[in-house]
Amino acid sequence: MTRAATLGLLLIAAIALGLRLPRLDERPLHADESVHAIKFLGLWEGRGYRYDPDEYHGPTLYYASLPFAWLSTFVSQAPDGHDQPQASRLREGTLRLVPLAFGLGLILLLPLLRDALGRGGVLGAGLFTALSPAFVFYSRYYIHELLLVFFTLLFLAAAWRYWKSGTIAWAILSGAALGAMHATKETFVFALFALAGAAAATVLWERWVPSPGALRAPGGEGRRFVSREWRDRARLRLRWQPSLAAVAAALTVSIVLFTSFFTNWNGPIDSVRTYLPWFGRAGGESPHIHPWTFYFERLLWFHFPKGPVWTEALIFLLAVAGWIAALWGRKPADGCVRFLRFAGFYAFGLTAVYTVIPYKTPWCLVGFHHGYILLAGAALPILWDLPRTWRGVRLAVFAVLALAAGQLAAQAWRGAFPYATDRRNPHVYAHTSRDLLRLVATIRDITRYAPRGDAEVIKVMAPGGDYWPLPWYLRQHANVGWYPRVPEDPYGTLMVVSSSFEAELDERSEKKWLMIGLFEHRPRVFFELYVAFDCWKTYLERRPKPPDD
Repeated sequence: MTRAATLGLLLIAAIALGLRLPRLDERPLHADESVHAIKFLGLWEGRGYRYDPDEYHGPTLYYASLPFAWLSTFVSQAPDGHDQPQASRLREGTLRLVPLAFGLGLILLLPLLRDALGRGGVLGAGLFTALSPAFVFYSRYYIHELLLVFFTLLFLAAAWRYWKSGTIAWAILSGAALGAMHATKETFVFALFALAGAAAATVLWERWVPSPGALRAPGGEGRRFVSREWRDRARLRLRWQPSLAAVAAALTVSIVLFTSFFTNWNGPIDSVRTYLPWFGRAGGESPHIHPWTFYFERLLWFHFPKGPVWTEALIFLLAVAGWIAALWGRKPADGCVRFLRFAGFYAFGLTAVYTVIPYKTPWCLVGFHHGYILLAGAALPILWDLPRTWRGVRLAVFAVLALAAGQLAAQAWRGAFPYATDRRNPHVYAHTSRDLLRLVATIRDITRYAPRGDAEVIKVMAPGGDYWPLPWYLRQHANVGWYPRVPEDPYGTLMVVSSSFEAELDERSEKKWLMIGLFEHRPRVFFELYVAFDCWKTYLERRPKPPDD
């Protein structure tokens, strides 16, 4: 990378940071985010971590959160100088710094592919990563997906550097990245399958479909010339020592993380056993079953009634163009046509896997979408290298691209801020309403003036455990009970009750408990808040009176 290209990539990273960092605490936690936050809280408070093969995915997210939580302790002392409890000191924004950091890492890793994508391709891929509405949104989402994409790119980049240099350190790094992929999320097997399939498809393509460049090889041997070069390098690189070192690194990283640093030796076994329940969900035993068009609707054209249009079709179309150009021998001047062919087979192969599987959640798309971004970045210098006689066309194309990039940035900002919880945003999926924060604030306000404060009894009732993310938001309260139905004795100082139960606890208690408000949990899902009459009376008497007008 030249100095100018390095500065350009750092500027792109700064743009990415500007879109991702502000107001991280503002959006309420999605239920999935809150589950992971509670899991991490156990680790952070010294209760340890144990991998669960039925839920929650792998351990990397939680261990990667530790440095950010440690740093947060330096800025979260109470005004009187005493440390706050760890549970209350930990903020949503601190946790969301984890996917944000790995999202930025996707840009900073790109120089490892400088001779694969070309310098222009590295800058283009970095810019599309920075501006992609999907990547901006999920870089602010405390789930495993951005970590999986990061480790996949690290595996790919390290393997590429080993293929080019033969240095065993790169083989070890690629193995460590593979182990981290395994320890991040069970769906790493889809990426691994797509990577293996892409390698095989690339070899077969170059063996049976000669490109114009291959036909001009010395001696007119064309296809055989390319295949012999590939075989010679394969014999040089695929030695047993680097392969063994890579496997050892992968196993070491995976075992260390799944055993919780050698405290849970069932973890590695559970990491294999987990595929029984997960493949059941992928095969259709889940409420998240959607048609094959689900991901394409969110990436290419999403328009909810009375909402804005969302599309990343620019990236997709450039990816298709870059792959087609690579298949027929066109590449950036300083790039590698073989890598681009491989990247195309990988991206579209992984797309096919996720499309065929009935189980679909919108954040899964970032895996194959990142493949599109690599191809789209490489397509930009290919367009720039069009014949000089096409200069007018070339400038017109790049004027359109500049406008489209501005439109991507506008969508990214809109998705991260004003539409962060709005279902008219394609990446908002059963998201928590901002009104739930009003419920939490009301509970905290009432208990502040209650006789026992945070120790007052709170009972939360919702079908099927559908009360998340409340366990995170009520973590400071010492006496909270969670119920999948209305129990025989439903009464506490405060009760949060799903409106679907039609509990009418105020009428049943002859107004000894009052229903003081209805709060939206998610779209069309509501909670009722009941308060003991004496507690409510005390609150009204003690709370500060609003100033007179």
